[in-house]
Amino acid sequence: MREDKRRIHMLDEIRGFAIICMVIHHTFLDIGDVLGFSWGYEVFDALCIVQPVFWAAFILISGMCSRLSRNAVKRGVIVLACGCAVTLVTAVLMPLLGFTGAEIYFGILHCLGVCMIVTGLFMPVLKKINYKIGAVVSLLLFLFFYDIEIGGLCFGLITLPESWYQYDFLAPLGLHSSSFYSADYFAVIPWIFMFFLGYFIGKLAADEKLPEMMYRKHSAFLSFVGKNSLWVYLAHQPVLYVILFLISFVIA
Repeated sequence: MREDKRRIHMLDEIRGFAIICMVIHHTFLDIGDVLGFSWGYEVFDALCIVQPVFWAAFILISGMCSRLSRNAVKRGVIVLACGCAVTLVTAVLMPLLGFTGAEIYFGILHCLGVCMIVTGLFMPVLKKINYKIGAVVSLLLFLFFYDIEIGGLCFGLITLPESWYQYDFLAPLGLHSSSFYSADYFAVIPWIFMFFLGYFIGKLAADEKLPEMMYRKHSAFLSFVGKNSLWVYLAHQPVLYVILFLISFVIA
């Protein structure tokens, strides 16, 4: 954040809560993968219903913070590079060691990195748009494109051609074949519009017009996790694998 702005601690706390929920969610998947307990998959699948809510909040806050960033493009390049490193580890190195099924080709870091770069490049134009109009249009576009991955627009009222879903090179845009798999997958469309929604709402943060309670710290732990969400994301799976493999060794 720019040094001339007060830190909005509640944004850190919400982001921290969202990333913790993600870690818990992934833990149940890893319980199924590593320990072989079927109930892990069952709990993981059940939690998938609420998962989009937490990620929407995470991406929305990232969009808000981009309005306060000193250099959104630089941040985006760093986050995208971290996403590419995750792809290298999960899709290249881990299969060489015999671990498959965890490949991430375009996950949350890839998506956020692209969103930050695009927002940073077009920030001079975006700043000229009335933030209320921009927020409403962004929300409508997010809803309009939400089902693009399953071949529809506007809640299925518009059906896209099947020929658009024959190949995987457009997976970053939400268009991919039925055989495409990424353990963590967030397409730029529709999520960039949620990011834009956050960017426009961020005008209130930039003008320091958010409710006063949002500037107060309520949980040091959640605030810490939120500030370090990138590193928590990068570290959580290796840590979970080590813990669960140790548990499997003890059980065996």
